[in-house]
Amino acid sequence: MVDVTVIAMWAHPRSVSTAFLRMMIERGDMTVVHEPLVTLTDFGETTVNAGADADDGGEPVTVRTPGELFALFGKLAEERPVFFKDTVEYRYQYLFDHPETVAGMTHTFIVREPAAAIASHHAVKPEVTCPEIGYEHQYDLFRHVQDVTGRRPVVVSAERLLADPVGVVSRYCTETGLPFVPEALQWQPEDRAEFRLTRKWHVDAIASSGFRAPEKEYAATVENDERLRSYLEHHRPFYDLLVEHAL
Repeated sequence: MVDVTVIAMWAHPRSVSTAFLRMMIERGDMTVVHEPLVTLTDFGETTVNAGADADDGGEPVTVRTPGELFALFGKLAEERPVFFKDTVEYRYQYLFDHPETVAGMTHTFIVREPAAAIASHHAVKPEVTCPEIGYEHQYDLFRHVQDVTGRRPVVVSAERLLADPVGVVSRYCTETGLPFVPEALQWQPEDRAEFRLTRKWHVDAIASSGFRAPEKEYAATVENDERLRSYLEHHRPFYDLLVEHAL
């Protein structure tokens, strides 16, 4: 069973979650792992560094199954807390089949208003399918975590985070048992090793130096694209159920 010092952040794609991970790296007091399950699903393996992050020269360990991954997190957590974030374009059936793994972690979620997230997702991946938008998978996992642990997971609203980073992050730290490190709310723009495999998804985070609301306009939106509008109609109820619990 994974140690309780493992903190997961479950994010639908385009939710500002990579900026949140960048802030966690900046803390310097945790082992931070970027999207191991989605990498494992897409590429058949994922490499986790035993140091604080992928750029610090830590010993890399390659795993090829979810069981190996979570066993590694348990071992790393014996030395220092582990934070990982993953995106939920996939369901990750392993988590539903192994409730003991779910029970051994602290779970948090981040959600962004779906119209903006869907337009952003489509801009990066025009062939995106409805399940890949992710809110339904995210809500199913939220309910599963709540059932297994008997506790309601922490939920972060991306919009509230961008509007009040100090307030939201300090509350997040209180809820997860971490010390609040205000200096970590600012960082140097950097093209980090964690982002290189899937760099096109992380251009905004690479250029960022803190939590800033994205200022972008998209050619295809839920207002002018029927397919994207159908995605919004499907996923908004799941977003609404999640965001009502947001810090």
